[in-house]
Amino acid sequence: MYKTNVSGVRVGENQYVLAVDLGTSGPKCALVAMDGSVLVDAFAEVPLNLLPDGGAEQDPKLWWQQVCQCIHDLLKTDVDKKDILAISCSSQWSGTVAVDTNGDVLRDSIIWLDSRGQNAVRKIVSGFPNIQNYNVFKLLQWIRLTGGIPTLGGKDPIAHILYIKEKYPEVYRRTYKFLEPRDYLNLCFSGRFCSSDEAIALYWLTDNRNLDAVKYSDKLLAYSGIDRDKLPELVRPTSVLGTIRKDLADSLGLSYQTKIVSGAPDIHAAAIGSGAVKDYEAHLYIGTSSWLTCHVPFKKTDIFHNIASLPSAIPNRYLAMNEQETAGACLNFFKNNILFHKDELAIVDKTGDIYQSFDKIVQQIPAGSNGLIFTPWLYGERTPVEDHSVRAAFYNLSLDCNRGHMLRAIYEGVAYNSRWLLHYLQKFIGKELEYVNFIGGGANSPIWCQIYADVLGKKIRQVQQPILANLRGAAFLAFVALEKMTYEQVSNKIQIAKEFQP
Repeated sequence: MYKTNVSGVRVGENQYVLAVDLGTSGPKCALVAMDGSVLVDAFAEVPLNLLPDGGAEQDPKLWWQQVCQCIHDLLKTDVDKKDILAISCSSQWSGTVAVDTNGDVLRDSIIWLDSRGQNAVRKIVSGFPNIQNYNVFKLLQWIRLTGGIPTLGGKDPIAHILYIKEKYPEVYRRTYKFLEPRDYLNLCFSGRFCSSDEAIALYWLTDNRNLDAVKYSDKLLAYSGIDRDKLPELVRPTSVLGTIRKDLADSLGLSYQTKIVSGAPDIHAAAIGSGAVKDYEAHLYIGTSSWLTCHVPFKKTDIFHNIASLPSAIPNRYLAMNEQETAGACLNFFKNNILFHKDELAIVDKTGDIYQSFDKIVQQIPAGSNGLIFTPWLYGERTPVEDHSVRAAFYNLSLDCNRGHMLRAIYEGVAYNSRWLLHYLQKFIGKELEYVNFIGGGANSPIWCQIYADVLGKKIRQVQQPILANLRGAAFLAFVALEKMTYEQVSNKIQIAKEFQP
């Protein structure tokens, strides 16, 4: 399914970045101006394949096909192609694409939801003496060098690679480079097999102590058993990788001078696109997954709650990292598997925005959902407790509960998981957050904004066009790379649609 939106911005008044944001549901693309306005945007769906034993995969070739289709749709707009200065990509993080020397994909991408590498990763981090199932000496070394350690749930790229090495040795042998999803898109655009300091962090194989010189660690490579030559070269955040491949420029109708900027993974790009670029300014994202994070000036790790400050897309800055596995995905699950049969769903999707209907229903239900509680762990959890096997449930269902109570319980349950995380995030940074900038599809819902303000006890600032925050972030990173903008100017270019008080 393709969807294209055109704003009222007048053509010819600005220069643009063609921003790409590859989410789990599919790619969004947009032409973004320096003032943050979006001339036109397009979206295309990509299916998610859930497999036995915790598998989750997508087809990178389909990613690329849909990205190209979106770009073709964008370029139907009457804009001078010379005004498109660069292409900058954001994408889902913590995924693994195996490619050969020609850049051809060797198997479907293992994505961030996949936990099949848990046994393989446990082997390389375990041993006596241990704490939290980690060998103490390895734990200290990993934290000292990287700021974190491979998670035991097996959802990091290091676990994906070890899983491929163990279960698909021929694919491992033929792999030239293992790439993040964003790095695969950059390969398609530029022909370069590379990653950047912030994107490579979840490989847990880099020494991040000096942000001016992030590099692979020989000791950590030895722990992992992964071959160094199968890992991409590292570039700095906001690097210009070169210009677009000429054959691709011809195919898409772009100028040969269009620059390819490294961009950033979704969490990093969202931090920029939310406007929360100063230290201790937080943003909350609700899409398929969720996170609550902020920039910090230090390297630190909380192994007990799976929070670490890792390299940011802003050079020489750290970002406090965490993730809630399923957030908006809980509403999708409820819609697709409880409310509607697939035939009914096809009719509903054609008649309007079902999520606006959900908002209207939830507004009619008093806070607390009649005592009904929803735990939003549909595919395990990462933060503040990592457990790949924990599962969701409704508690306290009674005869006087209806679908409205169930819907509001989902909205509230996702928010309460964020409150649980907020407690540990504030302990991590040593400060109380004053307010939170809210982005992602969930931020389009006024009632969810108010629920979050009430549950977190914080002022919630709803960013204008919140679903486009990642695209804006990717675009702003490109404008900075091209020296058209500074990071200090970013927060002034983000408009707040409304503030919600607790």
